[in-house]
Amino acid sequence: MLRVNGVLLHVVEAGPQDGPLVVLLHGFPEFWYGWRRQIEALANAGYRVLAPDQRGYNLSEKPPGMAAYRIDALTRDVLGLLDARGRERAYVVGHDWGAAVAWNLAISHPERVERLAILNVPHPGVFAQTLRTSRAQQLKSWYMFFFQVPVLPEVLLRIRNFRMLARSLTNTSRSGTFSSDDLKRYREAWAQPGTLTGMLNWYRAMFLFPAPTGGDARVRVPALILWGAEDQFLGREMAERSVEHVDDAQLEMFGNVSHWIQHEVPQEVNAHLLAFFAGNRRGL
Repeated sequence: MLRVNGVLLHVVEAGPQDGPLVVLLHGFPEFWYGWRRQIEALANAGYRVLAPDQRGYNLSEKPPGMAAYRIDALTRDVLGLLDARGRERAYVVGHDWGAAVAWNLAISHPERVERLAILNVPHPGVFAQTLRTSRAQQLKSWYMFFFQVPVLPEVLLRIRNFRMLARSLTNTSRSGTFSSDDLKRYREAWAQPGTLTGMLNWYRAMFLFPAPTGGDARVRVPALILWGAEDQFLGREMAERSVEHVDDAQLEMFGNVSHWIQHEVPQEVNAHLLAFFAGNRRGL
C-alpha cells in the first residue's frame, strides 16, 4: 500500500529492485490482476514492475465525488508512484482507461515517460473528435452515457452477482478468455465497498472535466500502439489516426483479437513490449 497524491493505492510489485521501472495501468472494469500475464514476463526480463489498483478500484482508496477522478488527478497518482520509488522516469503501459491516463501523462509530463505503450485506446483528441461526430462510435459508447445517471448504474451492475459486468468481459472477448476463476477474482474486486461508484466516477468525471485535447496535445516520447482489430467498443480507424499525434509511433494491429488484447494474445503482447522497451534501455 502506497500513499501517493493524497490517496492510498494498492500496488503489486515484482522484479529486481534496481531494474528499469515499468508501470502497468489497468482499465474498466479490471484491477491489477488484468496484467498478471505481463507482470511475470517483464519481471523475468529484469524490469521492476508496478501494477496498481487505480483509485476507485479493488483495494485502493475510493475518494468521494466526481472531481476526485479528473484525468489530471489520475495522472498525478502515477507521478506519485514514480516519486515513491525514487524514479525520474518509467516505461508506462496502459489499457482502456489506464491507456487514457498513460496518454495524458505522456502529453503533460513527457520528461517522466521513457517510452509509452498503449493498448486499444486512441489519443484523447482523436477519441473526443470521433465521439462528437461519429454516430457509429456513439452507439459503441452507449454505456458511457448510461453511466452518467446517478445511482441506477450501481444498482443494475450489482444485480445477480455482477452479471452485467461479467458479461462485459465474456461477451466481448474470445470464448474462454476469462475463466470461472478469473471471474471469481473480478467479482471479489467489484464487491469491495465503494468500488462500483469509484469505477463509474471515472466516466462521470470524463464529461464534467474532459481531458485537454487542443493546443499542444502531441506525444513527443516514443510510443507503441497495440490494437485488437475486433474491439467492440472502439473503432480501429482511431488507432491509425492516433499515430498522427505522435512524433515517433509504432502501430501493431492484431486481427481476430478483441479489446482484451493482453488477455487473448499475452505472449505476443509481451514480446512487443520487451522489444519496444529494449530499443532504449538506459538506466532509469
